Amino acid sequence: MSNIVNKLWGFCHTLRHEGVDYADYIEELTYLLFLKIAEERSIEIPEKLNWVSLTTSSDKNLLENYNVILKGLSEQQGILREIFSEPIAKIHNSSSLRKLLNLIDEVNWSNYDLDVLGATFEGLLEKAASESKKGAGQYFTPRPLIRSIVNVMKPNPFETPTFKVSDVACGTAGFITESYEWFKKKHDYQELSKKQKQKLLNETYYGQELVIRPRRLAMMNLYLHGLSPNIELGDTIYEPRPVELVSCILTNPPFGTRGADNIPDRDFKVKTTNKQLNL
Repeated sequence: MSNIVNKLWGFCHTLRHEGVDYADYIEELTYLLFLKIAEERSIEIPEKLNWVSLTTSSDKNLLENYNVILKGLSEQQGILREIFSEPIAKIHNSSSLRKLLNLIDEVNWSNYDLDVLGATFEGLLEKAASESKKGAGQYFTPRPLIRSIVNVMKPNPFETPTFKVSDVACGTAGFITESYEWFKKKHDYQELSKKQKQKLLNETYYGQELVIRPRRLAMMNLYLHGLSPNIELGDTIYEPRPVELVSCILTNPPFGTRGADNIPDRDFKVKTTNKQLNL
């Protein structure tokens, strides 16, 4: 995984000379990786808006077709509209876009865990943080730690009729997707009834995320897993999502982040701007 991140990060420096900054490059890359992984895993994307349609475009029409695809995806019904909400192509050189497409195409993404999109995004953010004096301002839980916590908690969606899993600071939805993968390893999905599958995929996993880009990745991640992306955008402390009581909370508080001077209107005993304590 680190080799892929390093290769993709290397191309970022090329685009920097064309005026594309780290954040824009990473966001652009997530759009393309989503289309590529969806193609490899036979996840339905409208035919004229998918990876094949983009990569088979002529060099002359590549940029124009890319913009048409982004716009078309933003106009789809359902979750694709949210994932590709207000997309703006940041790469304006057809040669650079073609090189990036070829770079992505060189990798067989199916050889990696389905959470490869989130892992790649987080790896690139770490690279950006190391080259910026300010840092990325975001912190992600290492995948081995997520896996260990999930194995300890054993979040079985059918432990009770209303069992729900929530991550209130979900980032790219690592805890949520790992919880789902844990269940699939322990149980035969094909043996579930239609009603059980409906509950598992649509009514079990929930999250909330403050930052738009990680939330977009979280929705992509869940979509690629076949899960309903029930991810709210907002601050869990100041704007907790209205959801029924959950059975299992798997989360890592946003360490390193200081809140504003105002405090949430709740019955805390001590006032603090330290978000992890508030959470």
